[in-house]
Amino acid sequence: MNIWLQIGMAVTIVLMLVFMYPATKHWLKNSPKANKGDWPAVFVALALVVGFVLLLILLVKS
Repeated sequence: MNIWLQIGMAVTIVLMLVFMYPATKHWLKNSPKANKGDWPAVFVALALVVGFVLLLILLVKS
């Protein structure tokens, strides 16, 4: 890869991080806190996704 392309990509990434830092800091400071029922809902959703993927794998194998 051309050295100037690598330098340009590095500068772009650094500028992106510099411009995103204030918004990220604000989001982390003012984000909603998790309630008591939030984690079980996440686990149920993840279990459904894993089950669906396993079903697809089994259907392809047959």
